[in-house]
Amino acid sequence: MPFNVLVLSCLAYVAFLFAVAFFAERRAAMGRVGWLRSPMIYTLSLSIYCTAWTFYGAVGYAARSGLEFLTIYLGPTLVFVGWWLLLRKLVRIGRQQRVTSIADLISSRFGKSNLLGIVVTLLAVVAATPYIALQLQSVTLSFAVFASETPEGWALPDSDATAIWVAAGLALFTILFGTRNLDANEQHHGVVLAIAVEAVVKLVALLAVGVFVVWGLAGGPADVFARIEASDLRDWPLEPGRWTGLIFVSAAAVICLPRMFQVMVVEGGEERHLARASWAFPFYLLLMSLFIVPIAVIGLERMPDGANPDMFVLTLPLSEGQGTLAMLAFLGGFSSATSMVIVESIALATMVSNHVVMPIWLKLRPKAALTGDVRRIVILSRRFAIVAVLTLGYLYYRMSGGSAALAAIGLIAFVGVAQVMPVLVGGMFWRGATKAGAVAGLVTGFVVWAYTLYLPSFGPDAALSAAVFAEGPAGIGWLRPEALFGVEGMDPLLHALVWSVALNTFAFCLFSVLTFPGPVERMQGAAFVNVFDAEAAGPKGWARGWAEPEPLLIMTQRILGEEAALALFAAEARAQGKEGYLPEPTPDFVADLERRLAGSVGAATAHAMISQLVGRATVSVEDLMAVANETAQIMEYSAKLEAQQAELTRTAQQLREANEKLTQLSVQKDAFLSQISHELRTPMTSIRAFSEILTEGDLPSEMVSHYGRIIHEEAIRLTRLLDDLLDLGVLENGSVQLNIGLANLQQLIDRALAAASHTRPERSFLILRDLPSENLFLRTDADRLVQVFINLISNARKYCNAAAPELRIVVRQRAGRVSVDFIDNGSGIPKESQRIIFEKFARLTDQTRAGGAGLGLAICREVMANLGGGVDYLPGQGGAAFRVTLPLRREKKAA
Repeated sequence: MPFNVLVLSCLAYVAFLFAVAFFAERRAAMGRVGWLRSPMIYTLSLSIYCTAWTFYGAVGYAARSGLEFLTIYLGPTLVFVGWWLLLRKLVRIGRQQRVTSIADLISSRFGKSNLLGIVVTLLAVVAATPYIALQLQSVTLSFAVFASETPEGWALPDSDATAIWVAAGLALFTILFGTRNLDANEQHHGVVLAIAVEAVVKLVALLAVGVFVVWGLAGGPADVFARIEASDLRDWPLEPGRWTGLIFVSAAAVICLPRMFQVMVVEGGEERHLARASWAFPFYLLLMSLFIVPIAVIGLERMPDGANPDMFVLTLPLSEGQGTLAMLAFLGGFSSATSMVIVESIALATMVSNHVVMPIWLKLRPKAALTGDVRRIVILSRRFAIVAVLTLGYLYYRMSGGSAALAAIGLIAFVGVAQVMPVLVGGMFWRGATKAGAVAGLVTGFVVWAYTLYLPSFGPDAALSAAVFAEGPAGIGWLRPEALFGVEGMDPLLHALVWSVALNTFAFCLFSVLTFPGPVERMQGAAFVNVFDAEAAGPKGWARGWAEPEPLLIMTQRILGEEAALALFAAEARAQGKEGYLPEPTPDFVADLERRLAGSVGAATAHAMISQLVGRATVSVEDLMAVANETAQIMEYSAKLEAQQAELTRTAQQLREANEKLTQLSVQKDAFLSQISHELRTPMTSIRAFSEILTEGDLPSEMVSHYGRIIHEEAIRLTRLLDDLLDLGVLENGSVQLNIGLANLQQLIDRALAAASHTRPERSFLILRDLPSENLFLRTDADRLVQVFINLISNARKYCNAAAPELRIVVRQRAGRVSVDFIDNGSGIPKESQRIIFEKFARLTDQTRAGGAGLGLAICREVMANLGGGVDYLPGQGGAAFRVTLPLRREKKAA
């Protein structure tokens, strides 16, 4: 097939995946998740385990080693059938702790240690490079096999150029749909659905080739079994030690591979999904392995000597002139490789961002949580990490020569990620495991694996010299990479696996026994080990710390986004009975906030950021350690007393706040009555005095006109005050008549700006607007809504104290409602005054000065309530900020 047709086919397939991912993203953005989180999609996403290794390499593995290829399927099958409770516990912990990666889970377990996060991240990145190289190699080989070099086609580029273009395309797709935004749950619905589609494609492709081989090239199953009996595969020797090791390493890989953890725990992990996956995923693996041996046997018979058995899935249909089937097989292999690289890149980029980039950024800029654009830094770091990871995979492909069997490359990565298994399982079931033990175990396993398997994979005189292979470092023979401690004649893979995992586990247990866990480690250990207990819902780690709610809100906005942060704080305020105000930073709320932030930036980073605001990174248990060492009963009693005291303190604080509010309202009421009497008496006095003068007669016409104007202006002033009082009374009684009609929001804002420009017209006031977002139609009472806008804009013109005052108007539309924000760049409203600004008697300026009666915002509140919306003060915006919310359609009240 000409190379240009092959390239166009790939581009069409990728465009189809783009459309699938975009469709899923749109549904998720509209809140219509539904079947996107179904058990079937979850099970299909687990097929990410079946990469180009299992699509192409399993056939080559069978051709070279007989039934040994089954070990890569038996390991995951045993995990999902026999270790279902382990997976359930893993998913429960992931959901409860809101982990974003396997590095985040281990970091969270051992005291939210970022050092552990870094160690696991580096191990995962290094171990993933051979696997990514494997995918690039498989796609490159399939291009070389499939594409002809005929004159009518484009010239076939060399394999290195093909690998570069494949890596660049995968990086682009991953960046577009894996780092589009920062989600609190780290879920990428578009990517997951695309992977599920690819799972179907590669399964159908492999089954189609298998059916063709068994019934098209052979005479059916009986004939195939006869050919297997007559082939060299029948005499393949079974090595129990190697089988056991490969089953173990594949079982560990299905849990510890970053991409498997991403889809199994992070993306959509729910315990009810595991119930379906416990049998459906092994069944999927069975179907994927069903025709491996027949394809290998027929391929060895029909293909010429020297043909690459890894490519039999492609070369057999091509040799028989089955172009359509070969194209389907090519797309199946392409799907196997691309889906793995996409998810692996997302998982590794998340780990690099959360455990390397963000801690460094926060260390260099300690106040960055409040002043920096955290979301932008996180997303940019993940995009650069995706490019870096794919670049490392390409470099490994180049350095290793791209000629090794696919299965051999995959097993190197499997042994690498298996180093996480002892720490992961130990942390989930052993409360005595410590951070020191975890670091020692991981580092030991990583070093031994790299020395005995990873570096030797590059060949002699590449990463290690030929002399080291033959004589050991510095001539120490018992330290040779493939004969460690003098153990010779052992299979190199099994040798590396046994020594790395054994020394890893020994170091983990030894250092855990010799060290004592810190307070946070002890609490996290209890939460992990006893995750199914109701009381282990998570440690209340901030009982002794205290943070102002506004800095917490600002930090949350910079990570989760303004809308999500405001919704979270508003929900907590309602739960605390403080609707309209910021919630109290109770230990429960701060702990929940930390878990939510951990879903975006990782547990260690979230803990560090909140620690800066709370003012201390320690927890209450640390203060009770001496008591806890005496008896567990005394510790429990002390904890209860402390919790009661904290609750009493918060209750007293709420009572003081309520008392202060009542006192302020009482003062405001007295000031209001005084002001009202003044506002009524002043115009009445002027009207009476000047009307008496006019009744005397014989006045010049100029004086009559002047006194008449004064009487008219004072009458208008008096009428305006009376109108406000009457208007507020009507609004509060709910007897107001609304004139509901269709109105353009942009025109309403224009009207309000024009009317409010008479307030302090001498001020140069910059207005910032986004006109396209304002161009929408509302069904509401236009005059009443304009009345609210005028009041808010006039307040900004009067009270914004910036040297260069400006007002930003932001319009957002979501779920049938529209919000209009009015944000100035002044100093804002003092915290102690924010709770009373919507009360009827509230004036924030000097009460003795002449001015309004303090009814404006109270009227705004009542107007918006009648329009089915509301008006709220938004803290943490830099200046004074008010948000007006209302429905797009306000129906008329029934008569």
